[in-house]
Amino acid sequence: MKKLAIVVLAILAMGLLSAGAALAAKELVIGVPTSMGFLEGKESVNAVNLAVEEINAAGGVKVGGEGLPIKVVTIDIRDAAPGVPVPEALLGLEKLIMEQKPNALVVGPFRSEALMAGMDLIARHKVPLLGTIAMTPKTEEKIAGDPKYKYIFRTCLNAKYFVGYLVGTMAFLNQEFGFKKVFIMNQDVAWARITAKIVSGVLADKMKMEVLGVESFPTGADNFSPALLKAKMKGADIILPIFDMPQSGTLVKQWKSMKVPAIMAGFVSPAVGPAAWKAFDQKIGGMINCVFEIGSLPAQKYPPAAKFYEAYQKKFGQPIEAGHGPSPSYASVYLFKAAVEKANSLDPDAIAEALAQSDVEAAIGRVKFTPGHQAVYGNDPQKEALGAVFQWTEDGKRVIVYPPAVAEGKIQLPSWMKSKK
Repeated sequence: MKKLAIVVLAILAMGLLSAGAALAAKELVIGVPTSMGFLEGKESVNAVNLAVEEINAAGGVKVGGEGLPIKVVTIDIRDAAPGVPVPEALLGLEKLIMEQKPNALVVGPFRSEALMAGMDLIARHKVPLLGTIAMTPKTEEKIAGDPKYKYIFRTCLNAKYFVGYLVGTMAFLNQEFGFKKVFIMNQDVAWARITAKIVSGVLADKMKMEVLGVESFPTGADNFSPALLKAKMKGADIILPIFDMPQSGTLVKQWKSMKVPAIMAGFVSPAVGPAAWKAFDQKIGGMINCVFEIGSLPAQKYPPAAKFYEAYQKKFGQPIEAGHGPSPSYASVYLFKAAVEKANSLDPDAIAEALAQSDVEAAIGRVKFTPGHQAVYGNDPQKEALGAVFQWTEDGKRVIVYPPAVAEGKIQLPSWMKSKK
């Protein structure tokens, strides 16, 4: 009986210590280390601030019987900027952790190389990270295989899910129109080359579609007409672009002006946001593009995504332009809040455990994590997180066309392709 009493007292003492730590804290601190000079970084920071403002206005985070407000601290680690070495970016990350003592990090490194290199630093400091931009699946193997990385989570799309949406779009076009011949055009950088290679293999080997060619373009290229002509001469049904450089919007304009009889469907980053319509002279109508996470696009069939989009626009006076980062950043703050309240503790181990058990309705869909702490993405926002594919209409609207659970309209072939229907 004495031993039992000692155990009970020990448990109670631990609970009191945990509650005491919560009561001693006057605020929670969320650190946002990322590349602030890039659109995705800027808008993700905005989204974090919006979520924090909403939570604080509603009474803060309930822990230890108190409602604690959240404070946001930021640092530009510049990991996406040309010429900035990864060790320099990690110095900024550690500076924020050491000086600001955050209870969690949100957004995190922009480039996958910086995230991979920073995993040991984050594990050593035992600070939960909810990453929303870097996409490498390699982190998931390390997290699932070693408990020291249990503090690291990703709420944004990863590279595998991105490939899944591209392939799903190709399958949808095949089903709807019988299209089978694909010509791939990609930026000559690691992420785009790898994506093109994987997509090409899946299309040819598993879906029995014909890949007519794969053309790579150096960053900064602005003349795509020879490759477009090649796709036309080979009889392509689909042109699949994979680009994130600013000049790639010109590809869509040239496709339209040349009236290439193949629908353009893939990912062209500068043609994602609403400002692209004017930026590219209203000449991108008909193009099908991908948004990595709903919420950055107002999916009207899933109200939490539309609500976030509208709240962002109201607060900042302009719509979201980035197709990757802002909505999972917003969702991550609410995930952190839910985890702290579930754990009723500010202990990072307790928060990490609660995060791993997440099952939360968020702006990006329903969030649950894999054993590698990746948010599960699929085709139904009631069951999992969601990316979406939209088409630019001829009058400058963005209409979601895939997946069917959130589709707002059907794919419309450009006028010069009607004979292929």
